[in-house]
Amino acid sequence: MIEKDFILLIPYYNNYDGLINSIKSVEYPNNRFEILIVDDGSNFPLNKEEIQNIKCGITIQIIRMLENKGILEALNTGLKAIHARNDFKYIARLDCGDKCRPDRFTKQVKFLDEHPDIGLLGTWCRFTEKVSGKNYLYRTKIKHQDILKEMHFKCSFIHPTVIFRKEILDKIGYYPYEFVHAEDYAYFWMILKEMKGAIIPEALVDIEYSSNNISAKNYKK
Repeated sequence: MIEKDFILLIPYYNNYDGLINSIKSVEYPNNRFEILIVDDGSNFPLNKEEIQNIKCGITIQIIRMLENKGILEALNTGLKAIHARNDFKYIARLDCGDKCRPDRFTKQVKFLDEHPDIGLLGTWCRFTEKVSGKNYLYRTKIKHQDILKEMHFKCSFIHPTVIFRKEILDKIGYYPYEFVHAEDYAYFWMILKEMKGAIIPEALVDIEYSSNNISAKNYKK
């Protein structure tokens, strides 16, 4: 039975301040969502009560992995837990330190509700360099056929901006282990072979990066 619209998956590793800021940024009408945090073997366990108090009225679950195994294992641990449930429609992503615009999920859920042929939905985003404060808007193609062409050259979907239908887990399973450090790119390709993708042409997520972050540099190019 569908009781909530989406569950937000956040992998976590030793970035407490970033986690808090990310959770605080999440807004959605009537609290019809949950948050699932997968702690990838951080040095100190998260305090469940402390985390829950950040968003009163929202169910926040924490899965703690006993040792650090990397983001790929953390993501799949989360997806496996989510797959066993049937009380929401969509799965959304966010990374510690990244912040959602207040209307992000309202717009994404509305879009998916109105476009049943779309299985994977992202948004544009704004990257900001932590030290200098310099920022830029990351734009991509927005329609399925254009996205398919663009995906051969760069990833149209920035991971913390995406939301996808839970039924995707039945169709293709979880993030592939054979593409370490590119598991999101590979997973999005897998989804696009089963369902259409789209991008909302608005910066609905703010992403901080450091100047030595290779992925962010590649996105800028």
